[in-house]
Amino acid sequence: MRMAQSSNASNTVVAVLTADPAFEQAVSATFGASGAIELRVVSGTVTSVDSFATDGVTVAVVDLDATRPEEMTALEQMMLRIGVSPPVVVVTQSFDAEVARRLLQMRVADFLVKPVQPIELVRTCARVSRSSVAETKEAQIYTFIPAVGGAGVTTLAIQTALLLLNSSQRARPAVCLVDLDFQHGACADYLDLEPRLDLKEIEPRPERLDRQLLEIMLSHHASGLEVIAAPNSPAEMRSFDPDMVTRLLDLVSSHFDYVVIDMPRTWFSWTDSVMLGSNRPFIVSEMTVPSIRQAKALVSAIRERLGDGPQPRVIVNRFEQRLFDSGLKRADVEQALGTNFAGTIPNNYRLVREAIDRGVPLDEVKAGNNISTQLKKLILPQIARSAGAVPRLVGKLGFVSAKSA
Repeated sequence: MRMAQSSNASNTVVAVLTADPAFEQAVSATFGASGAIELRVVSGTVTSVDSFATDGVTVAVVDLDATRPEEMTALEQMMLRIGVSPPVVVVTQSFDAEVARRLLQMRVADFLVKPVQPIELVRTCARVSRSSVAETKEAQIYTFIPAVGGAGVTTLAIQTALLLLNSSQRARPAVCLVDLDFQHGACADYLDLEPRLDLKEIEPRPERLDRQLLEIMLSHHASGLEVIAAPNSPAEMRSFDPDMVTRLLDLVSSHFDYVVIDMPRTWFSWTDSVMLGSNRPFIVSEMTVPSIRQAKALVSAIRERLGDGPQPRVIVNRFEQRLFDSGLKRADVEQALGTNFAGTIPNNYRLVREAIDRGVPLDEVKAGNNISTQLKKLILPQIARSAGAVPRLVGKLGFVSAKSA
């Protein structure tokens, strides 16, 4: 066994275990040229090296032959020894569903298949190192579900995601908007984006969905917001495999600071899992008696199904209160919903219509508009409280599977 180590004293340390001279040479050329990275290369295999030292390491890269059971077993033992810190990137010559499943069970941060482009290895190491730092703080999941059709859930979900994106005066948080209305979803249309989530690609083999495939299926908005949305299937009314949905959300929640979910009105087999994984579930209602009744009934149904899980609160959208108006008043709503009432969002149809037609956020149409202002009061105060909240998410990375819920 031979160890090569660079001489700089950087705090960023990449340790590589490999028995492939060509890969070792490529790694040395890639990382060794950077004065900001300390490279440690251990020549050998995961079975031949007694102890792959990871103390003080930022990212560990393990090159192995996944077709050899003894190497997979040795990697599993190593992961049990070091846990998830530092994050481990596995590089292998072969790849299939069984390998992916075992690597995920070991809580490997990411995996690449040879031949590996140097820039891809650098990006992967940078990404998992950031994710490792972020793992000390659970991703916060905001979920919006409609009480009735046309309640304006998509507008509120998009605006919430943009508020969270700009909520920090320091480093901008990573925010992902997920449209789970596979039949009539409109998030991509509202933001003038191409929906890139290919359900036909991942549904037969959900285990194939990894960080690399997720990157391909993300739609990138000019604001910096990442969006996951599938092309609409208005004539196809069916449920998708719960494992696919939970795998998708599990992966997203492990790579973003905030996740905002736009839910369909229909309750599918995977809805329980999504609601259980949410930190801030909101039911969106209109300012009508039937809608308020539906919202109240939905709160009761969710509590009955989820028990002590996250407690949903009701946002009344398109709220209008005129002097001497004999219709439904805010006091009536507060009385009907009680502690489940979160607040109201004012009606500004002209603003919303223009934003949708132009495919831009509300603030781009009119900065400081009344919808954004009121939503900020409802959403942003939650951030400070959520920092000290006990994480509700369970499972390997976040979401519990529907089978165990």
